[in-house]
Amino acid sequence: MRTVLIIDDNPAVGEALSLLLSLHDVRPLVALTPEDGLAMLEREAVDVVIQDMNFTADTTSGEEGVELFRALRERHTDLPVILLTAWTHLETAVELVKAGAADYLAKPWDDAKLLQTVENLLELSESTREVNRTRQERRKRREALQRKYDLDGLVFASEAMARTLDLACQVARSDVPVLITGPNGAGKERIAAIVHANSAVRNGAFIAVNCGALPGELIEAELFGAEAGAYTGANKAREGRFELADGGTLFLDEIGNLPLPGQMKLLRVLETGQFERLGSGRTRKVKVRVLSATNADLKAMIRAGTFREDLYYRLNVIDVNLPPLSERIDDIMPLAEHFLAGRAELSEAAREALLTYPWPGNVRELKNAIERASLLANNTPITPEQLNLPQHSVTAAAVRNLDEPSREVVEAALNKADGVVSRAAQSLGLSRQALYRRMERYGLATQQA
Repeated sequence: MRTVLIIDDNPAVGEALSLLLSLHDVRPLVALTPEDGLAMLEREAVDVVIQDMNFTADTTSGEEGVELFRALRERHTDLPVILLTAWTHLETAVELVKAGAADYLAKPWDDAKLLQTVENLLELSESTREVNRTRQERRKRREALQRKYDLDGLVFASEAMARTLDLACQVARSDVPVLITGPNGAGKERIAAIVHANSAVRNGAFIAVNCGALPGELIEAELFGAEAGAYTGANKAREGRFELADGGTLFLDEIGNLPLPGQMKLLRVLETGQFERLGSGRTRKVKVRVLSATNADLKAMIRAGTFREDLYYRLNVIDVNLPPLSERIDDIMPLAEHFLAGRAELSEAAREALLTYPWPGNVRELKNAIERASLLANNTPITPEQLNLPQHSVTAAAVRNLDEPSREVVEAALNKADGVVSRAAQSLGLSRQALYRRMERYGLATQQA
């Protein structure tokens, strides 16, 4: 049940607030001293605290209330606290709101305003618990993946990447071909390496060839090998990638660039494990796990007659899709910090630029931007200009009022702070209450520390 703790040395205040809250389906707890209130928090699950600012009859300084608030912040970092204050120490209450109190109300309080303030904070706490359950489940899933599989040091935090890795690792043990789809620069070769690392042939070679980086006339020789004299410049026999990958994994990147003759030979190898080097009549046999990747629409290429339909279905027994970086925003800051490797820090404006930029070049573009910026930073926080992103993105990030951070920026700050509002607020240069207001506006919530 939703619970509010009232800490006030006046029994009449505790009784009045208890009655008011009880009438609105809120469970009240009452402590007459700061010590009793702090002790009660150790025993009870509390969603909101309402605390008085003055616990000594002969003074109106509010010092006791300040000490209690500081103790609450120290022991229960993100527990929302509403201050009840007399006008004599209103300025103190205002300062504590800046320091992280949820709100303050003057005595005598307005019932409607108090109830609305409590209700807002309770709703935030309720959504917090739900979001935390989801976040904890996702964190446990990521940790389970990392414990169970060899993820090749991959840095990720997004649920989208967790799903991709989960599927990739599940199919790794089989020997069926896997087609990895996704945009350029998103990390398809890393996924292929992870499939290999968790496969039955992980102790064999992992051989990668980019079919889009070789002239068409050389791709077949690259894949299947060639005898001396098989083509101009072939002065000696050479092994192809299939031979080099025998007993291991062959990764064919940009498979859509493979010419039709090469596609026919590849299909034969997939079906029989047999092939001939260029210029040779001798049939060779290999056992190779074949992984392939593309950013092309292979079905459209089939309709255009440039890609064999039978080969497509041979390669695409399992389709592992790697989303673009723009669809896994949670990965941006962990990757950026990984690429920085402690060489420099990011300014808040740079962080916002990273989070709002669409990253058409995906992880590769992010890595290049971070490496460039870290060289230019010269022991100062990295600026958006040093990231060298397109001007419209830099300008938007530089001129945006950082007191009004975007939803993505708030979410990234909360993720980096492991959901601890006070740390996230500090990184954003906001008070806790200001951050709570933005979280409520964006429909976000986070864990209570």
